[in-house]
Amino acid sequence: MKKRIKIEGMTCGHCSARVEKQLKKLEGVEEVVVDLEAKNAMITLSAAVDNETIAEAVDDAGYDVTDISDV
Repeated sequence: MKKRIKIEGMTCGHCSARVEKQLKKLEGVEEVVVDLEAKNAMITLSAAVDNETIAEAVDDAGYDVTDISDV
């Protein structure tokens, strides 16, 4: 399963690295690809992870989630 996360507040490579690090900490997340220009992240899941948990991880990195959708 894949999810697209739209993220506000990322402005540089350090920002995207912080988001990637936080998302990779979540159990069930296999792969994270952050696109700074598009202001989103694509995650590949090996197990179900609810959207609230994903949003909290991004918030812990210091950024805001505006949308999470299944891909």
